[in-house]
Amino acid sequence: MRHPRYASARSSAWSDQYYQICVKLMGGLTQTYSMNARWVLARRPVGLVAESDFRLEEVPVPSMGDGQFLVQVIYLSLAPVMAQYVLDGGVIEKPVAIGETMRGRGVGLVVASRHAGFAVGDVVHGPFGWQKFAISDGKGLVFKMRDWAGAISNGLGVLGLTGFTAYFGLFDVARVRAGDTVLVSGAVGGVGSVVGQLARIAGADPLGIAGSDAKCSIAVESLRYRAAINYNSENVRSRIATLAPDGLNVYFDNVGGEILEAAIDNMTHEGRIAICGSISQYLANDSKKGPANYFNIVYRNVRMHGFHIYSYASRFAEAEARLARWIRDGRLAPREDRIQGLESMPAALQRLFASANTGKQVVQIADDSVSVGVS
Repeated sequence: MRHPRYASARSSAWSDQYYQICVKLMGGLTQTYSMNARWVLARRPVGLVAESDFRLEEVPVPSMGDGQFLVQVIYLSLAPVMAQYVLDGGVIEKPVAIGETMRGRGVGLVVASRHAGFAVGDVVHGPFGWQKFAISDGKGLVFKMRDWAGAISNGLGVLGLTGFTAYFGLFDVARVRAGDTVLVSGAVGGVGSVVGQLARIAGADPLGIAGSDAKCSIAVESLRYRAAINYNSENVRSRIATLAPDGLNVYFDNVGGEILEAAIDNMTHEGRIAICGSISQYLANDSKKGPANYFNIVYRNVRMHGFHIYSYASRFAEAEARLARWIRDGRLAPREDRIQGLESMPAALQRLFASANTGKQVVQIADDSVSVGVS
C-alpha cells in the first residue's frame, strides 16, 4: 500500500553524496536527504549488551543504483535475538562485523526509487538496520505493507515478523485446537502478547508466564489470558499444575531454561511444544543447557518442534490478511512499547533483557505522517 500523499510522486536526479527528492505534497515540497545517522557495532559484548558496544555515526546517505530504492526509516524493531547477532550470529545468520551497521528490521517510506516493483510512497518493512536511511534491492525479506490497520509500526509487531511468528507458531507448529489449554512464556513480550490473543480466537484456554505482578495483570486484563504466573515470586511448576490440573495441550516457549522444564513436566499425553525463542540462554555463553527432563517428552508422546519464521515467507500475505482482519474486528489488540529517538536503540535493546518492555519494543526515529493519530 502507498502513502496517499505520494500517489503522484516522482524522484529527481541524485549523486553519490545526496538525493534531492521532489515530492508533490500539499502545495509542493522539496526535501533533501544528504546525511544518514547509524549505529555500528564497536566491539563484541562481554556479558550483557552495553551501549559502549555500539557507536553512533553520521555518514552520507548511501548511493542508489539501478534496481534499488531508498527508504526513510520511521520505526525500528528490537528483538532478543539481536544479542545473537553481535555474539555469534545465531544458527542461520553471520555475526555483525565490527564497524558494520547494526542489524535489525525497520518500517518506513520509499522516498526514491530505481526499482520497478517499489514506488515512491510505498510503505515497506525489512532488514534496514539501525539507521535513518537504507538502500534496498527488495530482496531478503523486504515486504510492502498491504494493510497496516491504522499504524505502520504494526509492520514490526502484529503485522510483521513478530505477529507472523505467533500466527504460524501457534496454528501450524503447535496445531492449536478449540478447548486446548495453552501455556505461553514471555506472555507480555512481542510474540507472547499476540499468542495469547490468537489462542482465544482459536477457542483455546491461554495461560501466561511473566516476570512481575504488573505484567501478569496486563496479560489477564489486556491480552485475554485466563491467568498468569509470576516466575519471580511463584513456583512455576506447581502453579501450572494448579491452573491446568489436566495438563497442558500446548506450550509456546519463548524463554527456554527452567521454565521449559516446568512446562515439560506438565504436558498432557500427545501434547505439543513450539520452540520459538530462548531468551534465558542467549547470553549464557558456555553455560547454555537443554531441558534436563527431556525424556518426559518420550514418556508422554509429546511433540516438541523448533521453527524459524523465515521458513514461512511464502505465506506471510495470508498471515497479514487474517491478523489485520482480527484487529479491525476488535478481536486482536496490538500491544506496543514505543520509545523515541535513534539514540535510544542500545537502551531499548537492554530493556528486553531486563524484562522492562510490555508488548513489542519499537523505537520511533522519524515523524510518522502515515499512521492514524501519530506524528
